[in-house]
Formats: sequence, structure tokens, C-alpha cells
Amino acid sequence: MSDNPKYLPADERRAVTVEAVVDLAGQQNPSDITTAAIAKHMHLTQGALFRHFPSKDAIWEAVMGWVAERLLSRIDRAAEGLDATPLEAMRAMFMSHVDFVIEHPGVPRMMFGELQRTESTPAKRMAQTLIQRYAERICQRIEQGKANGDITPDVVTQAAALLFIGTVQGLVMQSLLSGDIGRMRTQAPAVFDIYVRGMKGSR
Repeated sequence: MSDNPKYLPADERRAVTVEAVVDLAGQQNPSDITTAAIAKHMHLTQGALFRHFPSKDAIWEAVMGWVAERLLSRIDRAAEGLDATPLEAMRAMFMSHVDFVIEHPGVPRMMFGELQRTESTPAKRMAQTLIQRYAERICQRIEQGKANGDITPDVVTQAAALLFIGTVQGLVMQSLLSGDIGRMRTQAPAVFDIYVRGMKGSR
């Protein structure tokens, strides 16, 4: 099968388009990415692009779907199959998320951009759903940790889950500001250790 996007089947063309947007978002402000820029990046005409996506919003919705599927699958794989405590599973999820961002630095830029939009777009709703589904996974691990005594019962599960996600986002923001996305990998273990100390409480 040809790797030339001009000759790919429809499903593969859509997938390649999504990957092109993710790639472009790693190089520039996602809000500045136009359909013309996407088509140029793929060596296509805009007309060819719109044969598979009716609008730019449809492209962005597909991108958010790609992010949700890849990220959730990745943290699930990191935690499942481990003979580990809930906190160890959460550490694996945390580090897996960090690695995902390092590999796809455009993803957090797109997420932040969509969540800041005032209007409710399909892509924004998908980003919100991603965070909700992510939090549900963390809540489950926290409840397991409470049950086995690893996590203090005083911890408010939903708040701790949001803090988990927010801690990753804080690392992302700092790395973007510094211009060195890779520094997340060296900072993340110590940051997660601080999070864990709060989960264990004073005992």
C-alpha cells in the first residue's frame, strides 16, 4: 500500500490528516494552523482534504478523538498487568502520561487551546470527556488504595484525582515555558513523590 497520502484509502487518509495536525501543533501555535497549512504539510490540495472532513472543526474533533484514544489506552496499558499496589499503578500512569506528552508536544497545546474556547465545540466537549474519563480511572485507583491501607481514608477521592491530572498539566506548562519538553521526564518522579506523600497523610 502506498504511503503517499494522495493515494491512501479514506480511513487511512483521515488518520494521516490527524497525525499531520498533531505534528504541526508540535511546531506552532495550534490556533494558527489552517486547513491550507494542513494540506500543504500533507502535499494535498484543500479540496482533497475536505473530501474527508467537512470542516476544520471536524478535523479538530477527530484530533481530540485520537488524543483521547491514544492517551487513555496508554495509561491503561501502563497500569494493567502489573503486580503492583494502586499507588505504584498510579506512578506508572503518571510517567506514561509524561512520556506521551514528550512524544507528542503538540497535544497539550491543542488541549489547552480547546478548553479555553468560550463556545462549546465538538472538540472541546471531547477534551472535557477525556479529562472526565481520565479522572474516573484515577478515582478507581485511589479507592483501591484506601481499601488496602496505602492511602489515608481522609483523602477526598475526586479532589485527589483532579490534583493528579493537574500535577501533570503543571509539569507540561513549566516545560513549555522553558522550551525543554524533555525536562518533564527528569522532574516527574520527584513531583509524583510529593503527591504520594500527601496521599499517605501523616501516618
